Amino acid sequence: MSPDLVHLNVLDRWLENDELWVPVTRSVSFKPLLLCTSGGYYVNLLRVQKAGVLSRHRHSGPVHALVLKGRWQYLEHDWIAEEGSYAHEPAGETHTLVVPEGVTEMITWFHVTGGYTYVDPQGVAVGYEDVFTKLEAARRHYRQLGLPENYIERFIR
Repeated sequence: MSPDLVHLNVLDRWLENDELWVPVTRSVSFKPLLLCTSGGYYVNLLRVQKAGVLSRHRHSGPVHALVLKGRWQYLEHDWIAEEGSYAHEPAGETHTLVVPEGVTEMITWFHVTGGYTYVDPQGVAVGYEDVFTKLEAARRHYRQLGLPENYIERFIR
């Protein structure tokens, strides 16, 4: 049985703008909370620091989201996930994530089961992410920061 995993101060200290955010693009980054390689899911904080279209993607498993700061929406739906909102995304749905104009920072807690496939407007796959790609991105980033090689282990179960 794997040990418990507890991260203190996730709703305050973890939201700080520090070097532990793993960059994805110039305006998108994440902080892992749990990388469950044995269960095929991950939990992370996603931060977007620019309004606009983030990605069009399709999930292979369900996703749970809790908006901690800012707001976001899907072009395919008429709702907006604002600070304090919870959203559930069913497996198989394709949607386009957008951070609306006027939002300078969005942070959302995501629990992603399985992976997601980035698709173009015609639905053709152009990329993929899952717990293993998140793990490798975080490992690479923390190594570049000079953190101990085993630093990433605190997130893996």
